Amino acid sequence: MKVYFLGTGTSQGIPVIGSDHPVCKSNDSKDKRLRVSVWIHDENFSIVVDCGTDFRQQMLTCGCTKIDALLFTHEHADHTAGLDDIRPYNFRQGAMPVYAHERVIANLSRRFEYIFETENRYPGAPSVKTIEVINNKSFEISGKTIIPINIFHGKLQVFGYRIDDFAYLTDVKTIAPEEIEKLKGVKVLIVNALRIEPHDTHFNLTEALDFVALIQPERTYLTHISHTFGFHEDIQKTLPPNVFLAYDNLEITI
Repeated sequence: MKVYFLGTGTSQGIPVIGSDHPVCKSNDSKDKRLRVSVWIHDENFSIVVDCGTDFRQQMLTCGCTKIDALLFTHEHADHTAGLDDIRPYNFRQGAMPVYAHERVIANLSRRFEYIFETENRYPGAPSVKTIEVINNKSFEISGKTIIPINIFHGKLQVFGYRIDDFAYLTDVKTIAPEEIEKLKGVKVLIVNALRIEPHDTHFNLTEALDFVALIQPERTYLTHISHTFGFHEDIQKTLPPNVFLAYDNLEITI
């Protein structure tokens, strides 16, 4: 199984519009970050977790021609605003299976009413098949068992996902002990680390590394990176040997 980092940035991406911050002016491609998302795939399995504003660009870059399902972590725009761009997949595959918390499905149905409309649909509008994700209830997509991990982004409930020995958690600030139990034995972990300084709704670097020490995966990749964190190469030099700062278009094998 492979995991392709479609985007590793925050809600504004890097560079931030109009910013004079040195990281935003960096010429290093690893310092240019689209909104956070991953494509998880093998020869029989292809899912995308979140589709933010940059979804179209990300799909063109990675070359993904088939998506078995789209999984959402939560409803924030940097994770959902690209939903309209599933249309090319609809034309080839039919309605896109969309997995999300019931709250997120309700939110999307308001914001993208024309997609969720069942009568008098606009010709050519995207089409979805919604499946509610429920905590403590695993589900299968193309033969793969997916375990939802209940986490909190400040006060907002968010889902992470575990597949085999791999787990993807983004926008984490707190996680209950019973959810940590679901992560035992994970060999590869992806988790957010927004910046050095503390943040109200995201792990900072210290919190992320403390979490890694608790889970003890073989490898960890940090994502959802802010420009205020610093330059990619400088940050990587400070990390433990088994912790890596992810970057856009990195692909890893699980």
